[in-house]
Amino acid sequence: MIRRFESLQADGLVHAVTTRAGGVSPAPWDSLNLSWARPDAAPNVLENRRRVCQALEIPASRLVQAGQIHGVGVTAVGACDVGRGALERATVLPPSDGLITDTTELYLFACFADCVPLLFYDPGRPAVGIAHAGWRGTVGSMAGEMVRAMRETYGTRPEDVRVVIGPSVGPCCYEVGSDVIAAARSMLPDAGDLLLAVNEQHAHFDLWRANQTTLLRAGVLPEHIETSGLCTVHHAQDFFSHRATAGQTGRFAALIGLRADVQAH
Repeated sequence: MIRRFESLQADGLVHAVTTRAGGVSPAPWDSLNLSWARPDAAPNVLENRRRVCQALEIPASRLVQAGQIHGVGVTAVGACDVGRGALERATVLPPSDGLITDTTELYLFACFADCVPLLFYDPGRPAVGIAHAGWRGTVGSMAGEMVRAMRETYGTRPEDVRVVIGPSVGPCCYEVGSDVIAAARSMLPDAGDLLLAVNEQHAHFDLWRANQTTLLRAGVLPEHIETSGLCTVHHAQDFFSHRATAGQTGRFAALIGLRADVQAH
């Protein structure tokens, strides 16, 4: 039901990426669909969220979710936002593909099905962040915008930040067309190393390395970046994948937050 990462193992820090197992949703959203945006019934989504939160020993009512539009906007959320999007779709925050907070007992939540989950932790403040990065977010420097927003909002030092690049479509399966190739070449200095040509119009795009490169340029240390290396297309039995199912699928989630007893390091 949930996976955790070594670089985010810290007292007072809660984090997870969910799998697709252990829920109540029927096919093709079987079984742990966590998104309100699917045609899945809302009571199923609510029960799935309850199960995930029970496994993490946190209240589902303390989740915070924003709309996702493949942008690079980052929103700082606080105590007044607790519960937005947690228990019903109508209360979801306005669109923002990045969320950050230093408020305890508030758990940032986002949904995925091939796009890249990015989880951020600053142990010094402490503060956390979550981002949704598809190809648009990746070439638009979503990862860099998150580091910048945490620095400007919380005084985070980039060299202190721990980042997880979660399960997503891997370079093995992410074949893109000329529009994505052009955008990557125009906005990413190292695009030549990130695009493996298939022919003149198609290439395989390495979203993992692209986000890692952006993080390094933003000042994050290489030893503080953990990449899961799990391709959601190859592992569609474990994670929802839009590409593997022609869009007929649910959404898994990533979440991160600080318990009340978190200590600065």
